[in-house]
Amino acid sequence: FVCHCGINIGGVVDVPAVREYARSLPFVEYVADNLYTCSQDTQETLKRLIREQGLNRILVAACTPRTHEPLFQETMEEVGLNRYLFEMANIRNMVSWVHSSDPRGATEKAKDLVRMGVYKAALLEPLQEPELQVTQKALVVGGGVAGMVAAKTLANQGYPVCLVESSDRLGGQALALHQTWRGEDIAGFVRELSETLFRHPLVEVHLASQVSLVEGFVGNFKTNIQSGGTSRVFEHGVAVIATGGSEWQPNEYCFGDDSRILTHQGLDQRFLMADPTLKEVRTAVFIQCVGSREPARPYCSRVCCTHTLHSALHLKKINPEGDVFVLYRDLRSYGERESLYLEARRQGVLFIRYDLEDKPQVRIRDGKLRVTVADPILQRHLVIDADLLVLATAIVPNQDEALAQFFKIPVNEDGFYLEAHVKLRPVEFATDGVFLCGIAHYPKPIDESIAQAQAAASRAATILARKTIHFSGMVAATQQMLCSGCGTCVELCPYSAPRFNDRGKAEINPALCKGCGLCAASCRSGAIRLQGFDDAQIFAMIEAV
Repeated sequence: FVCHCGINIGGVVDVPAVREYARSLPFVEYVADNLYTCSQDTQETLKRLIREQGLNRILVAACTPRTHEPLFQETMEEVGLNRYLFEMANIRNMVSWVHSSDPRGATEKAKDLVRMGVYKAALLEPLQEPELQVTQKALVVGGGVAGMVAAKTLANQGYPVCLVESSDRLGGQALALHQTWRGEDIAGFVRELSETLFRHPLVEVHLASQVSLVEGFVGNFKTNIQSGGTSRVFEHGVAVIATGGSEWQPNEYCFGDDSRILTHQGLDQRFLMADPTLKEVRTAVFIQCVGSREPARPYCSRVCCTHTLHSALHLKKINPEGDVFVLYRDLRSYGERESLYLEARRQGVLFIRYDLEDKPQVRIRDGKLRVTVADPILQRHLVIDADLLVLATAIVPNQDEALAQFFKIPVNEDGFYLEAHVKLRPVEFATDGVFLCGIAHYPKPIDESIAQAQAAASRAATILARKTIHFSGMVAATQQMLCSGCGTCVELCPYSAPRFNDRGKAEINPALCKGCGLCAASCRSGAIRLQGFDDAQIFAMIEAV
């Protein structure tokens, strides 16, 4: 079945020519082209043709299997065929999108991919999906706002939750914050949320605790929780990682040398205490991107600009006659937060841009706090005698290498946890049954952390809602007679799927295997076979080119 995909494929590739070419290939019993093969009408037609023509293997030449392969596999199951007797040729991403300026060449390449797919499809074998019981409980690591929201969301759906927090109280970084950018009370929200969790009959809270060991796989995890010198094992089906982040402590701008130099959290603490000395601040200076968007931390921490605008307006509210300067590289008050910037301009907050190569200078002399900055508009240096200097510092992750190793979760170059796919699986890890949310993933404001926590809990609930779970049939398997017990596969597998059995031979745990093929490619004895990508199938595709 060759898809036009509207003009995505048909606008470049000569689909009728590919269809007629496929008709000439061996093993092919029926060929058709469709405007949209993934549409519901075409799926019904596909089922009818499978029954009428007696087809036992299907090849669809269309878009990426990453998004649409499950749809076609479900269609095959509905007519009684094994879902793994299906092959897909990606003639959109690999052909029409990358060869749009060469329709003739694109059409020939599409024919090549179809031919390769046909030769592989002829050798496809039905595969079985192992089934395991699901422990309908959840573990949440991290008791900040994201972790608490995830725990509450899961518990409210009827699933027992164990919440593990490394500090002696819940709340995380939100405990040090004053208000959201909309002026909402954060402390009250955190207090109410934590009290709800302590009272919830399905939530078990462990403070000053650590995860010391994790065993198992999706649906059947066993986690050791260390608390106060004691250890207990918690069995659960899913885990939500919400270990959060923290405010970077700067080593520049004389931070730590004078009590008038604060970070955002330091200023928020004074706001929370209603510090009367803030009324005496005649000149306040904010410096943006302290530790962010620099070689050591090239990422933007996202919340700093909005935080500065809100704090500047609050200072103006406390002392309308005071002067507030914001020294920035680029101001990013995205979305509706732009209203804060407009209001700050109306209130008289002054904005001065600076370059990374010519950062502001801070000096303390004779009790005076002096900030010098080059104004690009006036083409001269400005000297500001400040009563208060606030540094908008970077947000850094709470790195826990042991936890990352326990759950086999990847970390990006900045130390934040990396999701499985930014669009298709934004709150999941590559390790099945493990989800992420909050600042552990990337710097974000509280409202976005809450939304992501609810999303992670919702995805986790799709597993907990089932009593049993099926695993992919496209996993590696060992032939015990050929295995030499060298241990190469055990050392190389990033998911810890191969293990030695009591005979010293490698065995693959199908619940942990992701079908990456690393073990099969590295096995010197040829004892490991990746089901669905057998050597005979791969060589058939190569020989068909």
